Amino acid sequence: MRIGLSSPVLADSGPRPPWEAEAGVAELREVFTTADRLGYEFLTCPEHVSVPEGLARGERFYDPVATFSYLAAITERIRFLPYVLVLGLHHPLELAKRYGTLDHLSGGRVVLGVGVGNLEEEFALLGRPFADRGPRADDALRALRASLSVRLATYHGEYYHFTEQVVSPHAVQEKVPIWVGGHSRRALRRAVTLGDGWAPAPVTYRGPDLRTLPRMLAEHDLPEGFDVVITPPARLDPTGDPEAALDLVGRIGEAGATVVNVVVRHRELAEYLDQLAAAAELFGLDRRD
Repeated sequence: MRIGLSSPVLADSGPRPPWEAEAGVAELREVFTTADRLGYEFLTCPEHVSVPEGLARGERFYDPVATFSYLAAITERIRFLPYVLVLGLHHPLELAKRYGTLDHLSGGRVVLGVGVGNLEEEFALLGRPFADRGPRADDALRALRASLSVRLATYHGEYYHFTEQVVSPHAVQEKVPIWVGGHSRRALRRAVTLGDGWAPAPVTYRGPDLRTLPRMLAEHDLPEGFDVVITPPARLDPTGDPEAALDLVGRIGEAGATVVNVVVRHRELAEYLDQLAAAAELFGLDRRD
């Protein structure tokens, strides 16, 4: 089982301890260099350009490209997962250029998390069509695959068309992993046919629970190497209750997950760092002390 980190600080969605709201560059540096040293596979950053005031999912969202560019300069091996990019808000070549440059600068550490999006106000604000965002996202995924890791990109689809467009620098990975978000059967089908993995909402929070997840996965002939990326329904407490943490992650694996995106229980920064270290030990991560 591979273990990634659902990042603190970078968004204020859901209940958060006060230190996260007050955190600055020094705290970000400490958290993410620690996660890198402890062997976590990736860290996440959500994406919203602008949201209505008082939005239930939160109001603070760091920009993923700017944030990951800084973190790439101070880390060595942890990967960078925008979780998730809303495809309908971007032209595919824009994403290929921005994240291809990030992949180039980070030495091939980008994993693209993408989704259809559901915040209609944000689409309207940016002048993007909302009603057909599903088929647009499918076409964008095909266009992304055609342009992420090549210098000269050509694609002709239902919504996007370009011929011999130079994308330089481009991604250094021969095939940048693309994980598709969304919790529905349609999202899973999109992930299987157009992506390299599926990263739904946390289990039992809009997403599938541990009983329905195996049935949903069994409906598809999953490609070799296909990732199922699951965020647990509860914060793990590896210092206070390691057995429960192991049990929950084990059950998620038994349900079909290949990657767990962990969130740990904490009240202060020092406790958060202790929990990261305890989880790394508990799950046998490849530490570099």
